[in-house]
Amino acid sequence: MDRILFSQKGSLTSKSVKVAEDPDLLRTVLSPVRWRILQLLSKEPMYPAQIARRLHMQEQRIHYHIKSLRRAGALTIFKEEQVKGGIARYYRPSAPAFAAVLPFGEEAFPTGNSHGPPEPLASFLSPFLVNGSLSAKIVVGSPMPHGPFKATARDGHYATYFGLFLGQFAKPPEGFCVKLDTDVKAEKEEGENLIIIGGPGTNLIASEVNRILPIRFSEENFWHWIESEKTGNHYNRDSAGIIARIPNPLDENHSVMVLAGLRAIGTKSCVIGFCTQWKEILRGFRGQERWATVIQGYDFDGDGKVDGVEVLETISN
Repeated sequence: MDRILFSQKGSLTSKSVKVAEDPDLLRTVLSPVRWRILQLLSKEPMYPAQIARRLHMQEQRIHYHIKSLRRAGALTIFKEEQVKGGIARYYRPSAPAFAAVLPFGEEAFPTGNSHGPPEPLASFLSPFLVNGSLSAKIVVGSPMPHGPFKATARDGHYATYFGLFLGQFAKPPEGFCVKLDTDVKAEKEEGENLIIIGGPGTNLIASEVNRILPIRFSEENFWHWIESEKTGNHYNRDSAGIIARIPNPLDENHSVMVLAGLRAIGTKSCVIGFCTQWKEILRGFRGQERWATVIQGYDFDGDGKVDGVEVLETISN
């Protein structure tokens, strides 16, 4: 079945649409009484006697209109059941929309979201989304032992979820945009726009920017706690993490975004939180150069998995 697109307040929605190949379909559904029947059945399936009572009409007339709607292909049987010793057929519309199509006016459907992200998400992501395309490297920790701690990253796959989120608003760049931290260093790409996923214990690029974050991981032990330069508060739950955006210290014409946790579960919390609760997380963001928040991941529905976050502290300047 074809689909019809609607644009509402900067977002796109769609419905299945039954395209009329015979004008009888439109003539049938546009009859005032039959249109009322379709509207009623769009709310819940009913059998003819129910429809008659709701519309204050004779049941015989309802059967006549239903027969016409079924002949035109506008109604379908939802279910059958015993009612007062007989078989009652419940009906519902065969499609949520009906249309006539003339043979002209086709337009190519653009890839990506031409409307872009809403505010304040658009401002926060603006350094990384340029002309409808991603303009950044997504940096994940290497799964091989590396760095001073010979650490192995176990959170790189969270970049997939984050990439799907960004894909609502931007096309991928021409080159491959996901890089291991070791490759970014080897290819000397640290000065570009970077989206860093993973904490400084397992991501070398995260460790290089950590000391200049407004909220940072303890330099004595990256797995020990997260500390705030403003309040001095410490956060040490495994599911705690930092979401931050700062100018790139190697080239202030570029920016760095960080999604990093004390443990892999903290990084997961950051990614899930940003993708699903960005309105709450970015509340108060007004384009500040240095901005960071510490979040805590929680299992709100009790299934043993993190599914949401709470914001614990935010710093911006």
